[in-house]
Amino acid sequence: MSNVITLPALRLNPENPNHHLWNNNGTWFLHYTVYPTPFTKERIRRSLGTKDVDTARARRDSFFQQLLGQGSKTAVA
Repeated sequence: MSNVITLPALRLNPENPNHHLWNNNGTWFLHYTVYPTPFTKERIRRSLGTKDVDTARARRDSFFQQLLGQGSKTAVA
């Protein structure tokens, strides 16, 4: 059995401050794609529970920081 470590990778567009954000009738959502296998993908959308774009950006950034932190812990373990 092989020991495969999967690290999260983020594609960011510095020219778009709302990258990974989606406004659905006034409520901001986080949306991103995960690839559980090399042949499949899954789109994830989660409500950020806010109508304020600045709060949505902060919650998005916090979510991705936590996600990247988990990947680092997995790689070290």
